Amino acid sequence: MKRPLGAQISHMLKDRGVDVIFGIPGVHNQEMYRGIEEAGITHVLARHEQGAGFMADGYARASGRPGVAYVITGPGLCNIMTPMGQAYSDSVPMLVLSSCLDETQAQRGQLHQMKDQRAAAETVADWSCQANDAQAAYGLVERAFEEFELSRPRPKHIQVPITQLQAEAEPAPFPNQPALRNKVLPPDVAPVLSLLNIAQRPLFILGGGCRSNLWRQILTQLGAACFTTTAGRGLVGADYPLDFGSMLPRPGSAEVIGSADLVVAVGAELAEVDLWRHDLGHTATLVRVDLDPEVLSDRHRAAVKLQADGEGFAAALWAAAEQVKPATGWSAEEVREARIRWRAEVDAERPGIVRVADALRAAMPADTMIYSDMTQFAYVANEVWDMSIPYHWHHPTGFGTLGYALPAGIGGAVARRGRPTAVIAGDYGFHYTMQELGVAVELGLSLPIILWDNGKLKEIEDSMVRAQIAPNAVVARNPDFCKLAEAFGAFSAAPANLDEMQAAVRDAFAANGPTLIRITPEIL
Repeated sequence: MKRPLGAQISHMLKDRGVDVIFGIPGVHNQEMYRGIEEAGITHVLARHEQGAGFMADGYARASGRPGVAYVITGPGLCNIMTPMGQAYSDSVPMLVLSSCLDETQAQRGQLHQMKDQRAAAETVADWSCQANDAQAAYGLVERAFEEFELSRPRPKHIQVPITQLQAEAEPAPFPNQPALRNKVLPPDVAPVLSLLNIAQRPLFILGGGCRSNLWRQILTQLGAACFTTTAGRGLVGADYPLDFGSMLPRPGSAEVIGSADLVVAVGAELAEVDLWRHDLGHTATLVRVDLDPEVLSDRHRAAVKLQADGEGFAAALWAAAEQVKPATGWSAEEVREARIRWRAEVDAERPGIVRVADALRAAMPADTMIYSDMTQFAYVANEVWDMSIPYHWHHPTGFGTLGYALPAGIGGAVARRGRPTAVIAGDYGFHYTMQELGVAVELGLSLPIILWDNGKLKEIEDSMVRAQIAPNAVVARNPDFCKLAEAFGAFSAAPANLDEMQAAVRDAFAANGPTLIRITPEIL
């Protein structure tokens, strides 16, 4: 039956598998809220649109489905643009729907008015479009979901004028049969097989686009060594003897890569935030496998390029792997010695954190999904914390947004009810979105929030010292974080040693609400 377009959009989203929407209602977008309950969708009320966006991001990463957010005109959209930028850089499927003013050129002084709201959102989105009637809105939603499946997933923004949201509209069409992605077939990987057949030291670099559970079997069959990016951790499981881990940022990794006689990078951008240097270090043939043509044509100048998703490539490669004679050029001892050396480097750069990370890892269930923030604790853990399951550690790698971890962890916990989810944040970044603690309390999430509190912007202070700049503006007065958490209705703990920390983490997973666990460097 006919309903206001705002309500019809919610029904359309439900028909396409959306069961949770994150957002904040306002007078401009309230018509979008008319149909949420009727459609059977749960709405999670954030405390700030930035929190709503990060929740949608965290939900998408945990569920594998697009995260959806509703925001108002103007400031609501501006507030969610930071999470949209993060989702863009980390290839996260997010759909942001906003209201917009009917006319902005001939009339000034309207509530929430911007000069060009659509264009502003496009700077951080895959695309940003305005739907001026119901059919346009339905078509754009359909396009967004099709692209989430077929191409590199990135955030999309659709805005609808207020009068159109209020106007009566026919129901959206039923979902189309989704388009089928082109499959990678064994003949497509023939050039890679030919190179693997003559390689004695083949090296794979596996990134976040490698969604497959076949990689350990493939690498074992080929006798190949591997690195993973931060987003690719866990793809080969734990203790694969030729796994150099997520140590690409180590300067010595360039020497190892240079010693390989074939390098195959799959679903990995090999960007600055992956390498922290300009050059990969390879001297042998480089093979790139990626969905994104921009990646295939980047500065690393691959000799062999295959536009394909990592999962399809892995399946085709595994189907033909028996044709390849296993390489014998790598030794487990060589890999082990490199990892020991690099681990010592990490510990020397940020003393003591490795030991705390090891203790924290031992206290968490193996299937815990972790959301981390821009903090020294996470920088260390991203290199030394081995993951046994892929896509279970989420870090704001590309855009590098402070305040990511808590709201993203809430979104992940909503998607993973009954399974362990944890948050790791630094004291300064926690200030950005700590108000979202109220959401975690309202939802009764058993969410450990590990707060690394060194009382300052320590990473920036260290950088200033290295640059011979007198440290300035790196210390801010912190609240009593435990009392703050309790004021929100959360639990809290301030362990004095590693044993107490481990006990607090175990208790937090069993609690009937979130627990803030404040850790300081004095814990050592």
